[in-house]
Amino acid sequence: MAAAEPSERDFDHLRRRMVEEQLRDRGIRDERVLEAMQTVPRHRFVSGWAASAAYEDEPLAIGLSQTISQPYMVARMTELLELDPDSRVLEIGTGSGYQAAVLGELAGEIWTIERHDELARKAAELLQELGYLRVHVVAGDGTLGLAEHAPYDAIVVTAAAPRIPQALLDQLADGGRLVIPVGDRSMQRLRVVTRRGESFDEKDVLGCRFVPLVGVAGYADE
Repeated sequence: MAAAEPSERDFDHLRRRMVEEQLRDRGIRDERVLEAMQTVPRHRFVSGWAASAAYEDEPLAIGLSQTISQPYMVARMTELLELDPDSRVLEIGTGSGYQAAVLGELAGEIWTIERHDELARKAAELLQELGYLRVHVVAGDGTLGLAEHAPYDAIVVTAAAPRIPQALLDQLADGGRLVIPVGDRSMQRLRVVTRRGESFDEKDVLGCRFVPLVGVAGYADE
């Protein structure tokens, strides 16, 4: 007999356990971030068999060689942005839309760019269905940012860049923070860049592995 599909109550239990064991116990301290991770139904952003693994400590495939990041990495990157309720945020790499939904719980206005039209469309439909009306999905080259809505108080990049794109630095507000994994295709370091007028303070945070950031100011598509 096939196993029964998890119920919403089951998913809620798994989400609470994820927050306590994968996030709080591993050093995520921002209560607003923890609450957002508890609120967003991660299982809705994956499909088929992956839904039952939505709250495990691992990335999951979402098609087109893209992934939804592990919950800890989503929470850590979000915490590093230091968002306020009125923050204007740019996300590079919408993917499933999960990170954008978490941002939507914490900030005032979010723009998110996805280079794959199909993923952008699916994410936009799901985010609207879930009520994230202040999250705006755009299809395009995220390495160029989104100048028409700049400056941004925070920019988060969910793919690995060979270097920090100049366009993203230019579109960061004074005092704003950019969180981005930088390195080669196999291994990167997560960095936080804070703008101070025309200068930028950079801090190395931790090692990580992301899919490549493809675009004019990123990696070439394969």
